[in-house]
Amino acid sequence: MKILFLGDVMGRAGRRAITERLAGLRARLKADLVIVNAENASGGRGATAGHAQLLLECGADALTLGDHAFDQKDMMAFIDREPRIIRPLNFAKEAPGRGATIVSDARGRKALITQALGQVFMSRPYDDPFSALDAVLRAHPPGGMVQAVLVDIHAEATSEKMAIGHFCDGRASLVVGTHTHVPTGDAQVLPRGTAYLSDAGMCGDYDSVIGMDKAEPMRRFITGMSRDRFTPAEGEATICGVLVQTDDRTGMATAVEPVRDGGRLAQTHPA
Repeated sequence: MKILFLGDVMGRAGRRAITERLAGLRARLKADLVIVNAENASGGRGATAGHAQLLLECGADALTLGDHAFDQKDMMAFIDREPRIIRPLNFAKEAPGRGATIVSDARGRKALITQALGQVFMSRPYDDPFSALDAVLRAHPPGGMVQAVLVDIHAEATSEKMAIGHFCDGRASLVVGTHTHVPTGDAQVLPRGTAYLSDAGMCGDYDSVIGMDKAEPMRRFITGMSRDRFTPAEGEATICGVLVQTDDRTGMATAVEPVRDGGRLAQTHPA
């Protein structure tokens, strides 16, 4: 099975890139499933129900969120009605929605999609991601009732993401990091067969400061003072993510490669 995972969709530029280019990218890469992180799809803070529905209609088979999961209030009700959207397993005990879902490709092969939040340098102390993931992975071994398992670790610290990768090695097809918006160059298959990438990057305008228009972030760094709100940059977006190929029998990865499509990054890193 080939699974394409795309990093944080950032604002209007990211949504436009998915709307205009996802179908062609999926066909070119021959992806059986497409999973998209929609964490920043609406103005850089969460996803509205309408924007989430748009991403699904454009070809995403499932959406993951993150620490901004419920910044857009209509998501709190919508997530209970839409099983293809998941929030982090360890977001909060009373959070609506689910932390894992199972999707099927055109051939009926199933993949478990799950997500956890890191604890290091994050905005608040979330529950332990290791124990949260352990329970889900024990119940869904790859190569059993599901042919693949994808883990989105939404975290700030690369060390924590790497620890999650090794913790899941042999129990997941892919562990991929999100949240920092900066794609990393460490795509690899770990010793027990799990593909790993510290961060998929964002689907957004890279002529920016992690997706935000440059002026206000630079002003705050240089002067220590704020003047305006952060607003997403709206130039041409680079679609960033990772493509993993798995063995249906074992669920383990046989190949993994980063994906860059359009925008500034694709000028030097073609898909």
